[in-house]
Amino acid sequence: MRKIIILFGVVTTLLCLLIFSVNAQPKPSMKLNAGFITPKLQKTKKFYTTVLQMEVAFENEFYLLLQTAGGTDQISFLLPDHESQQPLFKPAFVGKGAYLTIEVANVDEVYEKIKKMKIPVVIPIRDEPWGDRHFAIVDPNGIGIDIVTHTPPTR
Repeated sequence: MRKIIILFGVVTTLLCLLIFSVNAQPKPSMKLNAGFITPKLQKTKKFYTTVLQMEVAFENEFYLLLQTAGGTDQISFLLPDHESQQPLFKPAFVGKGAYLTIEVANVDEVYEKIKKMKIPVVIPIRDEPWGDRHFAIVDPNGIGIDIVTHTPPTR
């Protein structure tokens, strides 16, 4: 009986180690957080939290850090010309030449929701031959936001 108990303990320990090693995820060596400098922090906060359902991860009088549900992806916004910042981080974004891509499970559902909110759609929903179904909107800072569901290519 004692041998069975010891064997059971060894097997249980090995199973636990196997389960923990399979579920253990290595910590990424890099994480990206895109940032934009804008005087429109409050409009930006309202847009991203209301329209895109992002959450505020951190906020103070000159900085706003937003994250997707679950906190896996983040974007930050900073007031221009703030005395706490180095010269590189002082000039405001001028509203051209930047876009974000947000991948969603069901782009058609998100499209209908955006339309009901009366958010202007600058690229109507469409299928691309390389395999994306998407549409685009623009945030208060002029940043294009491409909302996409990946689909099989048609060519």
